[in-house]
Amino acid sequence: MKIAIMGAMLEEVEPFLEVAEHEPLLEYFKKHTDTVYGGNIYHEAKYKGLDIVLAYSKIGKVNAGLTASMMIEKFGAEMLLFSGVAGAVNPQLKIGDLIAATHLCQHDLDITAFGHPHGFVPEGKVYVEPSQHLLHIAKEVADEKGINLKGGIIATGDQFIADPERKEWIQKTFEADAIEMEGAAVAVICDALNVPFFVLRAISDTADTDATFDFDEFLKHSSKVSSSFILAMIDKISDDYAK
Repeated sequence: MKIAIMGAMLEEVEPFLEVAEHEPLLEYFKKHTDTVYGGNIYHEAKYKGLDIVLAYSKIGKVNAGLTASMMIEKFGAEMLLFSGVAGAVNPQLKIGDLIAATHLCQHDLDITAFGHPHGFVPEGKVYVEPSQHLLHIAKEVADEKGINLKGGIIATGDQFIADPERKEWIQKTFEADAIEMEGAAVAVICDALNVPFFVLRAISDTADTDATFDFDEFLKHSSKVSSSFILAMIDKISDDYAK
């Protein structure tokens, strides 16, 4: 079994390379090998019977789609776990909350001029759903750790949203809970290639006029929260795989 761990920014994957409090994974990352391909760095290693490939894509849907494709087609990933941060559009989400995507969509995909709904392209669909099995594992991890993991719709677009009106439009149009810039692109790739995937986001800002300030302040903290959860999921997947 080979698992891809992916983030968009260096800050989102750095916690996986700085796991001093997680000794087995610390030893695992000491033995990793690096491959540069397509202008990106992919870290490979073994952990508890699993093969791991780790990378950050850089920001945006195209970069995310490229990296996800490479992890699956070149490196042979059979499962993909995405860890990162997002902005909240659901007012019930607060900075530091964890949200697992139950559906993902592209809020900036618009061919409504041809009579289609926002986020839809012919032969496609507005919402892509992640693996129910991985969502179940995430719930188990949350219950064991006493974490209030929230599920919801994550909307993706090639825009950093700091406009209250745009935020409200995305929320109403897609019933979105959080917004970011990569998740739905990864979802489309994994769905097309039949690779189970899971997208976890830690809320780093509230996608309003103060988003830039909040984002800078909470990025590293939120990334650590998200990556710690993903590591716990990998432990559980490894245990299940060994049975």
